[in-house]
Amino acid sequence: MNSRQRRGVVLLVVSVLCAAAAFAGVVAVVSDARSQVGSKVTAYELSADVPAYTALNASQVHRISMPERWLPDTAVRDLGALQGKIAAVPLKKGSLLQSDMVADKPELKAGQMEIAIMIDAETGVAGKITPGARVNIFATFAPRKDTDPDISKIIVAGAQVMDVGEIKAFDKSEDAQRLSTQGVPITFALDAADAQRVAFAESFARHVRLALVAPGDTAAPPQSDRTYTLAGDAATGGKP
Repeated sequence: MNSRQRRGVVLLVVSVLCAAAAFAGVVAVVSDARSQVGSKVTAYELSADVPAYTALNASQVHRISMPERWLPDTAVRDLGALQGKIAAVPLKKGSLLQSDMVADKPELKAGQMEIAIMIDAETGVAGKITPGARVNIFATFAPRKDTDPDISKIIVAGAQVMDVGEIKAFDKSEDAQRLSTQGVPITFALDAADAQRVAFAESFARHVRLALVAPGDTAAPPQSDRTYTLAGDAATGGKP
């Protein structure tokens, strides 16, 4: 082997060693990145827009894989969790599906019936009432005689909302006293007596409004606070 050949062999060996060192460096960088990112887990992403209050199913999501450390605790990892669920808010395509985006679909209990009424969009809903929520239903009535006071009543306490429809325009010729031009059909689960109260109020009350009850609050307003008149309030100085 002459000197030129020896130089060629040395250069080849050096090249191999450099390539091995570079490969080892890449492996080390990748390994370090993997150790920092952590293991990957299954999650689900929306493959289509889902309107609020509609049922969710597997065809509306697709499975993705992402590092567990980057996945929020609320992320849905099991499609079984969607069974019997509805979208609590409008869901957008491409969003990571999370448990706080869905809610249980309300169901009727024994002795209950569904009744739907139109509620003014501005004064009764404001986009915050969803299926499963509980509300107090208020109605204001005109006096029967000129000498009688206007009256506001809580006609139903803790009514369960079953469904919230889409906003649509009122027919002003049918009800000229409504404050807004748009309303929302809201369906409640009520017993027979409360359903009668709601039906009566929709027909004869000046206005029907909803007050959202805080989650977990099961205390009903006392009977003494369910009827209000301005004269009665003035007589007590605004105190019960």
